Amino acid sequence: MDDDAMITGSCLCGAVRFEITRPQRVTSCNCSACRRYAALWAYAPPARACIEAAPGATIAYSRGDHDLAFHSCATCGVTTHWASLVDDRLALNMRLADDPDDIATIPVRPFDGADTWRFLDET
Repeated sequence: MDDDAMITGSCLCGAVRFEITRPQRVTSCNCSACRRYAALWAYAPPARACIEAAPGATIAYSRGDHDLAFHSCATCGVTTHWASLVDDRLALNMRLADDPDDIATIPVRPFDGADTWRFLDET
């Protein structure tokens, strides 16, 4: 797949859709929230990703230090993305890709959000 290719995805019911330029890697975080969401996060500045949802289509949830708002579809409950509440960061749940083959070859980078706050592939 072309590195400039766009990947589309959605929640289960389709009320929340996204499009993102194919990421170089995705992150699997083991913190208590991300483990439960079972997400593979692709980080992007908002200008590089597009989220389409009607007003009220997502429910936002913040925990801990309230730096992030996790967004889930208000209809089907699927966690679609998170948005930073302190800067211009966004992460999309790539497990929601419309075509799973689009993400099959993207390297997964493990992140220890449960303890050290470091990528586990760093030495």
